[in-house]
Amino acid sequence: MRVAVLHAPKDVRFEDRPAPAITQPTDAVIRIAATCVCGSDLWPYRGVSPIDKPTPMGHEYCGVVEEVGSAVRSVKRGQFVIGSFFASDNTCRNCKAGYQTSCQHRELVGGAQSGRLRVPLADGTLVATPDIPPDDLIPSLLTLSDVMGTGWFAADAASVKPGKTVAVVGDGAVGLLGVLSAKQMGAGRIIAMSRHETRQKLAREFGATDIVTERGDDGIARIQELTDGVGADSVLECVGTQESMMQAIHSTRPGGSIGYVGVPHDVTLKGDELFFAHVRLHGGPAPVRRYLPELLDLVWKRKINPGKVFDLTLPLDRVAEAYQAMDTRRAIKTLLQP
Repeated sequence: MRVAVLHAPKDVRFEDRPAPAITQPTDAVIRIAATCVCGSDLWPYRGVSPIDKPTPMGHEYCGVVEEVGSAVRSVKRGQFVIGSFFASDNTCRNCKAGYQTSCQHRELVGGAQSGRLRVPLADGTLVATPDIPPDDLIPSLLTLSDVMGTGWFAADAASVKPGKTVAVVGDGAVGLLGVLSAKQMGAGRIIAMSRHETRQKLAREFGATDIVTERGDDGIARIQELTDGVGADSVLECVGTQESMMQAIHSTRPGGSIGYVGVPHDVTLKGDELFFAHVRLHGGPAPVRRYLPELLDLVWKRKINPGKVFDLTLPLDRVAEAYQAMDTRRAIKTLLQP
C-alpha cells in the first residue's frame, strides 16, 4: 500500500508501506474515501516541528469499514464512517465530560493520507452515516474529522451566543469554518480577519459581516473601532502564533471569551497582561468526537456545506503538490482522493 511519508522539511514522498491490519480486538480498518492536508501538517512540513524519522502523514479521514476486531460492536463492515484525529474509548471520565481528545486511553490516528487506515478504539472513535453518502457530500463529511469540528470547538469555547459580536483571527480552513460555526450559533456580527480576497469571499459566504485586513496592533485598533472601543464578545484564535494570540486577547472585551485552537508555536503569555485583560481563555485539541453526531446531522440534511473550504482536489499520488499548494497559500485546503 502506498502512503504519504514526510522524510524531511519539504520532502513528502508517496511510497510503499505495509497495509494496515487488525492488531487489537477494538480496531477497525477502513478504506479511505477522501483525506486531506491539514494546516497543522504544515508545521513539520516547514521544519517548525522537527521529526526524527520518516513519518506517515494525515489524520483527517472518512471511508468504508472493511474489517473490524472481535470486540467492535458499534460499527460494521460496509458502513461509511467518520472518525477523530485522536482515537478515544468515549467511556472514560474525560470522554464523558466531552473531552475525547484527552481520553485516558487516547491514541493519535496517523497515516490517513493513504488508501486504508487502521483506527484504534473503533467503538468510541467512529461514527457511521445513515447510509452510503452521495459523492458530492463526501467533502463536507470529511471536514467533520477535524477542521469543521475544530472551528466549532473554537466557537463553543469562545461562548458564542445569539446576537453577540464575534471576531475570528485566522483565515485558514479552521478560521473560515469558525466563521460558519459562529453563524450557526446565531452570532449577530462576525468580523473575519483576512488579507486574501478569495478567503474573504468565502468568509462572507459562510456568514462574516465585516472584514478586517489589518494585523497586529493595527488589527486590534480596527476591531476596537468596529466595536465602539469595547472589543468583541467572543474571539476565535485559529492560528497559533504569538502575534495571533495577542491579537485575540486585545480584541476581546473585558469579560469576553477566547476559544484558541491554533496549535501554539512559541506562544508566551504574560501573567499581568492576561490578569488585567479580564478575558476567559479556553481551547486545545478540539474534541471533535463530541460534536460529530450534531455536525453530521447538519451536513446530512444539507443545512451546512463546510466542504466549500476545499478549493483544490488532487489524486492522492500527487500529495507532494497538495502540500506545496497549501504551503504557498495557493490553496486554502486540499482534498485528496485515493
